[in-house]
Amino acid sequence: MTQDDPPAGTRADLIAAGLHLFGQQGFAATPTRALAALAKTNVASIAYHFGGKEGLRLACGAEVARRIGQVAGPPATELPATRRDALDRLEAMLRAMVVFLTQGPQAQDTVAFILRELSEGGPAFDLVYDAFFLPKHRELCALAGMATDQPAEAEETRLLVFSLLGQAVYFRIGQPVICRRMGWTGYSAAETTAIADRLAANMRAILRSQP
Repeated sequence: MTQDDPPAGTRADLIAAGLHLFGQQGFAATPTRALAALAKTNVASIAYHFGGKEGLRLACGAEVARRIGQVAGPPATELPATRRDALDRLEAMLRAMVVFLTQGPQAQDTVAFILRELSEGGPAFDLVYDAFFLPKHRELCALAGMATDQPAEAEETRLLVFSLLGQAVYFRIGQPVICRRMGWTGYSAAETTAIADRLAANMRAILRSQP
């Protein structure tokens, strides 16, 4: 099995339990018995598969990086040939992210886990940041810089990319407020398309407005 393959069997069940419980309760507040119970296995299997609770936490981080990488694609260093191609690649990744965040059955636990790790300064966040977020953000900055004729690593470009990503993430963490205000019962395929269209239009308008 490679790092791109999803976990399987008891290992997968424990990672799913870790993502859910660590995200909801925090690492320190989650007992191993609760993890094992949710995974429908015994406590000893945590040590067997991961070396302990801390190892499971890191495995959860690796799984988050794998899931996001499947959606956004692995970080790429080769830039497209034209500004239009750069815009199209940015839009495609944004749309894929919206689908994952609004339709993916694993999105809620994935986002909750990484936000909890971020708030706690946990080692799993460091793993995801170094292995995926940083190189992927650099790629997005390179594309945005190409689309705006600005330096890829300029402060303005980096903030621009964060603003684009933040809009998409809000539709995950703010779903109850959004659905109530919009009169939606949830995110159907039609609602997801409407969100993606709106964010894609926002992205192109923002990029066009850059000096």
